[in-house]
This record gives sequence, C-alpha cells and structure tokens, in this order.
Amino acid sequence: MASPRPPRPSSGGVVGILRSRRARVCLGVVAGLAVLALAGPVVFVQARAADHMYTADDVPATPVALVFGARVYEDGTPSQFLRARLDLAAELYAAGSVEVLLVTGDGRPDHHDEPAAMSRYLVEQGVPETAIVQDPAGFDTYDSCVRADEVYGVRELTVVTQSFHLARAVTTCRSVGIEAVGVGDTSVKSRRTTWAKTTVRDQLAAMKTVVDLVTDRQPLLGPPDDAVPKALANSPTP
Repeated sequence: MASPRPPRPSSGGVVGILRSRRARVCLGVVAGLAVLALAGPVVFVQARAADHMYTADDVPATPVALVFGARVYEDGTPSQFLRARLDLAAELYAAGSVEVLLVTGDGRPDHHDEPAAMSRYLVEQGVPETAIVQDPAGFDTYDSCVRADEVYGVRELTVVTQSFHLARAVTTCRSVGIEAVGVGDTSVKSRRTTWAKTTVRDQLAAMKTVVDLVTDRQPLLGPPDDAVPKALANSPTP
C-alpha cells in the first residue's frame, strides 16, 4: 500500500514566507538608504572643509574670527565648551591672526544672551571691547554663516569652534560665499561622554546643513550692519 503524500503547504504559509522575505528586503533597502542619507552629507562636509582646517599655530591670518556660541548658564557664565572656544579666539587675537571677533549665538533671554556673555568673557581675557561685535541672531550654524556674509559684510574669516563642529562650520561658510578657514578646540576632549554625544549629534546635523544649503533657506536677517568694518577700522591691533 502506497504511503500517503505529505500535506502541501497551505497558500497562507507560502504567502507568509514570501511576505517575510519581501519585508527583509524592504528593511535592508530602507537601512541602506538611511546609511546613504547620513553618510553622503558627512562626506560632503568633511571633503569641502578638508584643506581649510588648521591649528592655532599655522592658521592663515584673516580680518575676522567667527566664534560660535554654546551653552550659557543662568548666571551668565559660559559653559566649559564655550569658554574653550573663547579662549582660542582670544589666543588668535593676541597672536595677530585676527583683528575682530564676531561672536554669534542666540541672544534671546531664555538662552541667557550668548553673545553678550561671550563678549563679557573676552573682555575679561584682555580683548578690547572695540574689537568685539555681537550677532544676537545666530540661532544655528547656517544662520550665523549667512548673517556674517549678508548682514555684517564679512568676506573672509576664521571659524572658531570645537573640532567636531569645525568641518561643518567651515563648509557652511564657504558654501554661502565666504572665504573661510577654521581652527578647532580640542581642550575639552577630556570630557569623553559629552564630547562623544556632541560629535554624534554634529554628524547627524550634517543632513540639515545640506538641506539648508540646497534649499537656500533664508534666516532672520534684517538690515545690513556696519559694526564689523567699524571695528576693523578702530580696534587696536595687538
């Protein structure tokens, strides 16, 4: 007597297998696109800035340093990361590598007026007040770079920030038409956890940078401001 045939797999089982395979393929495609979406902007940012990043000792002289804001405490004291940027800017000024410091950040009260706090700190470090210009509407990297160009008329500058942010800042400035070089601070790298988190966050921000550049997003501008040319004319050289 012939043995019975094994039961055929139900159509639902076959469909389930196909669906499972299709789902894995779709997930793989989505994951690959996500990696490309992140890696592409990061590669662009790094490549665009690669030949324009220096140390404080070898950076070419420019008229202006663009110093990016960061956290300010409730009592008006700059955070450790911001102090490190300001110390580097003061060092460049003292060395004659720059003549004017354009401090850019969020000037709103709920951010404790970053540019005002930066200016006070720099004066305490010996930088003349007449050599400092405050930009209170630098709400992010893109805004600060566009405003340096379109509001303050800066055509050549040195970016001052932490090294993990430097390539993105230099690339943004150069992409909006400014001849920018940059110097990055590494003195707070000892704060490993914070440094690692901010490094990852800045890599993710490269996508926003590319979108801002491609769409030519218009930040808050306002009328032209001649504070930088005046400071260049009047500020004593170190």
